[in-house]
Amino acid sequence: MSNPIEVRDVTLRYRLDKANVGTIKEAALRTIRRQRTVEWIHALDGVSFEVARGEIFGVVGPNGAGKSTLMKIIARVLPPTTGRVIVRGQVAPMIELGSGMNPELTARENIILYGAMLGRDPKHMRERVEPIVEWAGVEDFVDVPTRSYSSGMMGRLAFSVATDIEPEVLVVDEVLSVGDKAFRAKSQARMNQLINGGSAVVVVSHSIEMLKNMATRAMWLDRGRIKMLGDANEVLSGYLTSG
Repeated sequence: MSNPIEVRDVTLRYRLDKANVGTIKEAALRTIRRQRTVEWIHALDGVSFEVARGEIFGVVGPNGAGKSTLMKIIARVLPPTTGRVIVRGQVAPMIELGSGMNPELTARENIILYGAMLGRDPKHMRERVEPIVEWAGVEDFVDVPTRSYSSGMMGRLAFSVATDIEPEVLVVDEVLSVGDKAFRAKSQARMNQLINGGSAVVVVSHSIEMLKNMATRAMWLDRGRIKMLGDANEVLSGYLTSG
């Protein structure tokens, strides 16, 4: 059976026009001299890996390493410049706090909307409102616009919806950092339920301890390239001792 996530030699680069970079004086001189220097910035450079069914895959690296960019590519938000990404099945992305949520809508309305975005029947999502808000601990605020929610409430609600629909692929980028220890433990239990059902989970986090407790394999990204890939404990220990 094919893996739900296959990333093959993926590169993403941005064009940086140096005519718009630097001081006003430098920009003026370039204009006078008709100089126009273009530089290509690699957010990702030749990244390849796979994530199997029933696996939690951790991703670590310093700020600017390309972690969030990679998550957006897996979630089909960004296309790569070169390379190929194969994602089999429904993806539930949590790449930003409150992903898929409209702050002007209530929790009830957002749950139905989020489910519809991922192809779930509105009737089914209406039936799931109560268990979703109960898990998130926001049942007393189900008909309140989510703009009034704290970051923790929003994170719990988004995670509850994304995991309740039981996607084949769950992508989580630092969203768990908004919760306390109890929420992280509860979230880990929910992700374990998903992988026991055959889902694949990718988690980006700066919390090495959390990833050690949940991930089976991990990848260390640095400046858009893979520094280390393999057993989670080995990769995470290597990253931890590097800096």
